[in-house]
Amino acid sequence: MTLLRDLIDIPEQVHKGDFVLKLTDGVRDPAATLGSYVFTPQLLDAFDQALKLVKGTLEGKQSRAAFLHGSFGSGKSHFMAVLHLLLAHDPATRAHQDLAPLVAKHGWLTGRKFLLVPFHMIGATSLEERLFGQYVNHVGALYPGAQVPAVFHGEAVLRQAEAERAKDEAAFLAKLSSGGDGWGDLDAWTRERYERARHAPPNAPDRLLLISAVVTHYLPGYQGVMGGRSEGYVSLDDGLPILCQHAKDLGYDVLVFFLDEVILWLATMVADLAFVQREGSKLAKLVESQGAARAIPLVSLLARQRDLRELVGQHVPGAEKLGVFDTFKFWEQRFDAIKLEDRNLSMIVAKRLLRPRDEASKQRLDAAFAATHKVRREIFDTLITQSFSEDDFRRLYPFSPALIQTLVAVSSALQRERTAIRVLVQLLVAQRDTLEVGQLVPLGDLFDAIADGDEPFSPDMRLNFENAKKLYEQKLLPRLLADHNLTREQAQALPAHDLKRRALRADERIIKTLILSALAPETESLKALTAARLVALNHGTIKAPIPGQETSIVLQKVGHG
Repeated sequence: MTLLRDLIDIPEQVHKGDFVLKLTDGVRDPAATLGSYVFTPQLLDAFDQALKLVKGTLEGKQSRAAFLHGSFGSGKSHFMAVLHLLLAHDPATRAHQDLAPLVAKHGWLTGRKFLLVPFHMIGATSLEERLFGQYVNHVGALYPGAQVPAVFHGEAVLRQAEAERAKDEAAFLAKLSSGGDGWGDLDAWTRERYERARHAPPNAPDRLLLISAVVTHYLPGYQGVMGGRSEGYVSLDDGLPILCQHAKDLGYDVLVFFLDEVILWLATMVADLAFVQREGSKLAKLVESQGAARAIPLVSLLARQRDLRELVGQHVPGAEKLGVFDTFKFWEQRFDAIKLEDRNLSMIVAKRLLRPRDEASKQRLDAAFAATHKVRREIFDTLITQSFSEDDFRRLYPFSPALIQTLVAVSSALQRERTAIRVLVQLLVAQRDTLEVGQLVPLGDLFDAIADGDEPFSPDMRLNFENAKKLYEQKLLPRLLADHNLTREQAQALPAHDLKRRALRADERIIKTLILSALAPETESLKALTAARLVALNHGTIKAPIPGQETSIVLQKVGHG
């Protein structure tokens, strides 16, 4: 018996966040980002499309935006990190053997300066808060001491202060100091204190005190400053032209926003439709707004995992749902789309997860797949699906295309702490001591890997997952254990290769495959399930290990309707 772990590297455990690349981290570590990226032909076409978008923006002098659309685990953040490095003229990226022809094709990049600002949207309270706040922080790190763009409400107040000061500095400072809090000299505004506060970062305590004093004495009733702890931000209509002018003053030709997880951010707030509609409607302003003309164009790339309309629950009243849909339609019509296709996944998984240890290991795996290829045609057709080729199947082995297809369909609603690759690693780790060369990972095993841990962010999907887990744990598993004459404790105590344990495990996989089919009924591999298709999807594990048992208990019941 040869275990798969003898031919490929399978870790002993997988941790939360493994195989997840955040855009900001990928930009900081070019070597690691490039080293783990797989440049498929389709992805190179996507890079070409993105560069053409930037070129068109530059030549037309008009802002443009595009969705970077890809399903669960397609590498949207990784793609943006590599594109960021390309536009930043990173030498190693431009010289990379897969990217060099693309760089040569886009010779117009030479000499152009792109101000590249990465954003991670999860946790943002508004689009303005994240766009303006991150821009100020990012540019402040690049150019310490540079003037802060006037996207904070406080800037308008401080410009007024400068005008008053220019008239009579002594009278201005005296008026600011009047009506203090009783702290004497500590309340006094001297030239030195004023200068420190005037050039302090946004929301710094001294700056806020200065703004408060100016509003109190010169602009009573001014409503632009929010509270005492934050200045607030101008609107996107006003603020985006300010950022473009600021970037131009720094010597840049184009301002580029990389908005990672923006649709996921909105999806996490889908229970608050007013928030989603308000913030979602602002996205169109990235392309067009009512503000002043932009000194240089703005390019915005937004990662999108799925159509946000799919996440609006069935419990939402029709009128409210239509209002949200109209909001989405408005800005979607103004955005281009760059697609990262699912077919890339087989090459990515092969390189990052299933690489043989050596040539001898590769030959063993080739032979094992060749044996799998000899199964009955109906079994092979069920495993390969209509979306994958035989080459894809070989690259994915010991995973079947049907398993990958189901993983993408069911897991698209999960939080990003789990990528497709991480879920596949979970499956291998769980069977590290039992999965033999020649076996496939059964599709039913996906249920445990997906259902354990992360929560789906759609209210409806969350409810479906909770109901599925309760159904299995409270009704189906107890019935299955009774049919096998086992208690839960007895089953857990059985060795992995015990005949009774294998028979139970086979039936568990059948049941979990049926549950997955209910969670993703439109998935090709899970449609029109029959006993034969259930066996094929869990190929190699559904046998008759106990003498006298013709087939699994569950399949007998499926066969009888």
